[in-house]
Amino acid sequence: MPRILAPLLNGATYARWLHLLVGWIFAGVVLMVYPGTYRKSLAEIVTASVALDTVLLALVALVPAVRRAEGVQARLLLVPDCEEDIAVEPSRGWADRWRTALWLIGRVALGSAAGFATFFSLSGCYDLLAGPKPLLRDLDVPWPDLPLWYLPLAVPLMLGYGWLMVGAGRLQLAMAVRLLGPSPAERLAEAELRAERLLERNRLARELHDSIGHALTVTVLQAGAAREVGDPAFAAKALEVIEETGRQAMEDLERTLVLLRETPEATVTEHPGIDQLPALFDTARAAGSPVEATIDLAGARLPGVLSRESYRIVQEGVTNALKYARGEQVGVRIVVRDGQLELRCVNRTPLGGAGGGGVRKGGKGLRGIRERAALLGGEATAGPAPGEGRDGGRDGSRAGEWVLAVRLPLRLGA
Repeated sequence: MPRILAPLLNGATYARWLHLLVGWIFAGVVLMVYPGTYRKSLAEIVTASVALDTVLLALVALVPAVRRAEGVQARLLLVPDCEEDIAVEPSRGWADRWRTALWLIGRVALGSAAGFATFFSLSGCYDLLAGPKPLLRDLDVPWPDLPLWYLPLAVPLMLGYGWLMVGAGRLQLAMAVRLLGPSPAERLAEAELRAERLLERNRLARELHDSIGHALTVTVLQAGAAREVGDPAFAAKALEVIEETGRQAMEDLERTLVLLRETPEATVTEHPGIDQLPALFDTARAAGSPVEATIDLAGARLPGVLSRESYRIVQEGVTNALKYARGEQVGVRIVVRDGQLELRCVNRTPLGGAGGGGVRKGGKGLRGIRERAALLGGEATAGPAPGEGRDGGRDGSRAGEWVLAVRLPLRLGA
């Protein structure tokens, strides 16, 4: 019994019932204003009404805004499980207009059937409950002498009518999803928008990870070194480095927030590039890790996105060196060779390097570097140097060193 009554007590059923009756009312209004229905048979009136409604609805569907209005109304009254199943965009082409026309015609037809079912069901229940005289007016039988077995028939009649409206409402919803749902072009545009937003979120997440992570690493190292050394002059220098690093982190955070707000300023926000790497290296040296850097661009002018992403890649490499190999020398080399920008960051790992590489394998920072390189059409590798003996491997690395190597094409998209 609860399963039988639950749909009848659901508010969505009555909202859909109201949506059905709107179609019936439209058909009735058109029929009342249509001339020439006087002294016509019922079949002629119905035929004329169907023809007139079809023509009017097809013409109305040509207006692009009608699809949007019908979509909004369907979302409100048909109560779909997922609102995105019903579009609220105007018609973009003839395919959308034809689908809208079919929807309007089907809606009015189904609504008219539901309206007549409502009228006859309610009138039938009234006749049953009003007594025998309306039903047996021509029979000369007094009321007390008639059996009352027919009175309970009103209950199954109302239940049957209720379930008929439940089915009609669900059918109307299925029609709306089919005919008012997003077109293939709209689904493709929505998928592209979601992919673009996801890429933008990932890019902003990498920006925050690299900039804030670097600032926190330098701050923690400087604070710890100042406490251990106990030299007032060193502590003052450490506080100066912490202040400068914090200021840079605040600027990076403000740039990222501007992008998140999607304000007009987001298009003109400046980002750090390769020209700001010397300041980054000075910060690492102040944190206790000597840095030897070579930047040879051979007169090449880097695109803005390539310069920005290169800065973030090197920043992450230096941050990893400070975090996992504090105090060890860091070697950075940036050169242009064979139409590619080569970024290389090398540092010795503590105690011969067995542990540092294992700690860093698969970190979010290294994964972000690989993603940046892939988006620019390049490649990135990171890991312990294989090394060949004491003098080093074929690429100049030595055993016990951690090597980050990135190659990016100068011509993006090449």
